[in-house]
Amino acid sequence: MVPFLRPRPPSLRDLGDELGSIERSGIFTNYGPVNTRFETALQDGLFADGGACVTVCNATIGLMMAIRAVVERADAGRALQPDRSTRRYALMPSFTFAAAAMAADWAGLTPLFCDIDEHDWASSAEAEDAMIGRHGENIAVIVPYATFGNCIDLDRYERLSARTGIPVVIDAAASLGSLDGFGRAFAAGCTLPVVFSMHATKTFSTGEGGVIHSTDLELIRTLRIMGNFGFGIPRSATIPGLNSKLSEVGALLALSRLRDFEAVVAHRDNLARLYRALLPDLVFQEIRGTRCAYQFMPVLLPARFDGRRDEVIAELLARGVGAAAYFAPHVAEQPFFLARGVAGDLSVTERISRRVLSLPLWDEMTDGIVATVCDALLAVCRRDRPAEEPVAARLPPPGGVAGWSGQVPAS
Repeated sequence: MVPFLRPRPPSLRDLGDELGSIERSGIFTNYGPVNTRFETALQDGLFADGGACVTVCNATIGLMMAIRAVVERADAGRALQPDRSTRRYALMPSFTFAAAAMAADWAGLTPLFCDIDEHDWASSAEAEDAMIGRHGENIAVIVPYATFGNCIDLDRYERLSARTGIPVVIDAAASLGSLDGFGRAFAAGCTLPVVFSMHATKTFSTGEGGVIHSTDLELIRTLRIMGNFGFGIPRSATIPGLNSKLSEVGALLALSRLRDFEAVVAHRDNLARLYRALLPDLVFQEIRGTRCAYQFMPVLLPARFDGRRDEVIAELLARGVGAAAYFAPHVAEQPFFLARGVAGDLSVTERISRRVLSLPLWDEMTDGIVATVCDALLAVCRRDRPAEEPVAARLPPPGGVAGWSGQVPAS
């Protein structure tokens, strides 16, 4: 059986001495010394841009805090306070995980769903502009999603925020390890708050946790205070707050993950390139930047399987291959948000969501396992067509797929 996901966070058994040090210190949380070491190591090792990081117990809480912080700061800077009796929106794609919409709802905002780009599956700039033109000052925040760990154009969002006055929070749950077009860590140099996840299923897997990065040091300071009950002065709340602190054990796991993280991301990237090489007739997400930190391998089924994805997943399972569908249903289709959200035209979202299939991709996978998955998928897709040579017979030599750019042809 090839499972869809096989989480591999660092082993607690290998961290006995360091766990003992935490126990002896008597400090288990509250932005302790291990947490500080991790924040510093992540900032210096990945971003190195004069910014800062603050950890959170999970990325959903991070989104909640970041949304609340930037909206309150924007409102405080306006000459006229917004009319609280009118509905206020958080603009985001519907092709995302429910966490972003839930975070907006918890912040007292209504999710406003826009369509996505046909090729990279992130928010469509045209769709965003249309929604901004239609809803104007009622949009309190924009929450783009870096889809499946892919990079998005952060410079455009900084310009959009400056032009419209609408703050932006980036949901980059799966993007730790992705590299932008200049080969830098995704979010390096960005003033906007960028929220990453360290959930067990992510490439940067610790079990649970998250981190927010920005070069806006005052914003990071505010988020750190918010995450400690809003205690701007000792034991006294000065701003809205909650408890978002990462435990020292969680921070230790994150430090351990950081030690081998580059090798993990590089291995997953090679597996993704092999998927693309062995399935040349299928449509993949167009990759922005120079590397994506793949959580799994998303692909579009052929058009004739529109509406039949569950059948494909069942047949793959019968062949010993686990698969899933992210994101189907997309958020605007989910019962809670049918009643709580507002959607514009989602025609591209609906087309992608009906055909998207998520294939296995995990740390211990080999080229041979990828070939097994591809053979199973091709057998399902081509069951009514002549048999072809198994893809395992066409595996490239050890060392990866030479010259493969990771880019999807325009066709």
